[in-house]
Amino acid sequence: MKAALCVAAAVAVLGPSVPLAQLSSWTIFTPLAQASFPPLVRRGEVAYQARCQLCHGREVAHATLGYGGRMAGTEALQAKYRGSKPAVLEDRTDLTAAMVKYYVRHGVGIMPFLRKTELSDADLDAIAAYLSRNRTRVHEQE
Repeated sequence: MKAALCVAAAVAVLGPSVPLAQLSSWTIFTPLAQASFPPLVRRGEVAYQARCQLCHGREVAHATLGYGGRMAGTEALQAKYRGSKPAVLEDRTDLTAAMVKYYVRHGVGIMPFLRKTELSDADLDAIAAYLSRNRTRVHEQE
């Protein structure tokens, strides 16, 4: 029943533009990585959705509470950067893999650190590759 509500909420928010096969409780607000991305980046998106999205996802004003209503990490970054950088990590073009790994393992502000028993090195490498993918693309275009 809860899964059906998630899918219904996602369809209401996203509309028909995202195929139902892509929707899950972790991918309601972010489309799946493009098939052209390397496997490590695609794995990183899945790990990001599972471990980071709850705090660092997109805020959707008309979403029901618990499904994108308020994201503590996104709100903290909005307050910190005041529009000078995107608050949604997936939209950033300045993140390096090393930076992502440092903050995940050491924490910062309200974000706690994650031990290797909570997030494996392999999953962290994948998340770092996913979040730094935009930086790689931006620097290739320069």
